[in-house]
Amino acid sequence: MLVYPFYDELDVRVTFEKSSQLCGKTTASAFSSSDTLTITVSVPRAFCASGAVMKLYRDDDMSNREIPVTFAGFGDAADIFTVTLTLDELCLDGESGLFYYTFGIDTPYGVLYTARDGSVTPDRAGVSCEQLTVYAAGFETPDRFKGGMMYQIFVDRFFDGGVKIQPDPGKIAEPDWESGIPQYADHPGGEVANNQFFGGNLWGVAAKLDYIRSLGVDALYLCPIFEAASNHKYDTGDYMKIDRMFGGEEAFDALVEGCHERGMKLILDGVFNHTGADSRYFNKFGHYKGAGAYNSKHSRYYKWYTFDEYPDEYRCWWGVKILPAVKSDEPSYRSFICGENGVIRHYLRRGIDGWRLDVADELADGFLDDLRAAAKTEKADALVLGEVWEDASNKVSYNKRRRYFRGGQLDSVMNYPLKEAVIDFVLSGDSRRLAQVSTELYAHYPKQVSDVLMNFLGTHDTERILTVLADAGTETMTNEHLSTFRLDAITRREAVERLKIAWALLAVFPGIPCIYYGDEAGMEGGRDPFNRMPFVWGREDWALTDWYRRVGEIRRSEKVFARGDFAVHETGDAGQLLISRSDGDGTLYAAVNLTGKDWEIAFDTPPRRLLGEGDGVVVEPYSAEYFKL
Repeated sequence: MLVYPFYDELDVRVTFEKSSQLCGKTTASAFSSSDTLTITVSVPRAFCASGAVMKLYRDDDMSNREIPVTFAGFGDAADIFTVTLTLDELCLDGESGLFYYTFGIDTPYGVLYTARDGSVTPDRAGVSCEQLTVYAAGFETPDRFKGGMMYQIFVDRFFDGGVKIQPDPGKIAEPDWESGIPQYADHPGGEVANNQFFGGNLWGVAAKLDYIRSLGVDALYLCPIFEAASNHKYDTGDYMKIDRMFGGEEAFDALVEGCHERGMKLILDGVFNHTGADSRYFNKFGHYKGAGAYNSKHSRYYKWYTFDEYPDEYRCWWGVKILPAVKSDEPSYRSFICGENGVIRHYLRRGIDGWRLDVADELADGFLDDLRAAAKTEKADALVLGEVWEDASNKVSYNKRRRYFRGGQLDSVMNYPLKEAVIDFVLSGDSRRLAQVSTELYAHYPKQVSDVLMNFLGTHDTERILTVLADAGTETMTNEHLSTFRLDAITRREAVERLKIAWALLAVFPGIPCIYYGDEAGMEGGRDPFNRMPFVWGREDWALTDWYRRVGEIRRSEKVFARGDFAVHETGDAGQLLISRSDGDGTLYAAVNLTGKDWEIAFDTPPRRLLGEGDGVVVEPYSAEYFKL
């Protein structure tokens, strides 16, 4: 076979056009099973292509097939080939599926295979196939969340609202809100009692709703609030009770009412992969009446857990003995959580608006099917978000491909890949990784999923974003060092400027930008538990808070953020990034300049600046700006 001398220097362009889409070609790769796709392959004339074939691999059963491609004519210096796919005919069940494909192009130099980046290779085995996601017809996500913003609260550390609740015996009240140090282990990952309470509660959250709303936020996400022994509540004791330390049922009802009076939605954290060992269901310490799984094999809860050697050797989450793992495929457990009178529907009836599912990767498919069905039956526009740390469209967990976005399980997920890519860009000044990650991610996800992605810079599971952007080496510090570590004034000032850029950038991507409580006030902190310090009331960085408010105002006023299309534009400089959101009413551009020189952008028509003062199209060094056409 002859060797083609420069095949890696020419790009093959692949575009889609679906029958139900009137706006023309798209770079998306997720479609409804009711769609018919026409795929166009533009092959540079230099390849002298005589034909092509589509090689399609079905992930469900690992089968593959070759689909003939038709020559359709000549383009600008290119040969055009097309193939039409009726998607429901490709799927095993006619409803959904995950596929991978490449095009084999016949040339005088042999067969060349297309890769995801548009390049070609003669090595079929080593080619990076493109992904095609097919979701069930009729799959929709709640419109009322689109274009909004979210605020996440770790309840014990937010505010007490003037209501002081004394802890139960065995729990410690920490009186020093401003300077108290959370309990920490001798080393990262070590055991911690987590029985120290600073006193934040739901009354305090309700008291600060106007402040939260002023940030542009219209959805509140709470870390777990059900009865549990710890301050973090990820060790559920009783799903049907609001924890007394957080104000109990009365405070919860007041918070729901306060949210809805302000047009805000409330999302609860559903921890359904494990319970607490100190729970009504496991009852290892005998604190609850009746027999738990640990007390008797005849307990109604015994089937929920897996014992290797009864009763002390049992499966638990990541080996943490206070968190016994639940078998989410156990019918009685599924009924308890997802049934007509189960946990999901109970709290939706009480006024909440959605669920965030802890460690969704460890929940059984059937459980997720039942959970989303229960939520949508009770409240059709409820939101179901999953905690997934990778690209959720092709996620594999425990050697099984997950079908989160194929129509019956999750509305969307937490967008960890975007978080990492934004931080990488702000710290490195190189936009290429962010451009690649975001473009691929939003192509893989159905648009209705992308529009309700939970986008964030930090959560209760990560270091504080201000500390991360300071790049101060905190990841290698001991817990003892971190417990009192604070940034010096110069480093902090630089980190704040980076955070302003990062937040302005994150807020333009499709999805729901989420503020982790206190980030907008300039809170610092390393890994857990130092990222869960009490809110700095009275010591806020108001300039930073005002920046968050400005971004929030723009998001509330610009409707393009609800469903607008997304694109990354070539700038010619890796230190400069230009993103657009567009709909039928116009286009909004976000420009980030991380170089040391002014960046003048050439627009077709004079734009309006939204973040900065004055007119003009110059983005100053190390800054971010929004332009509206």
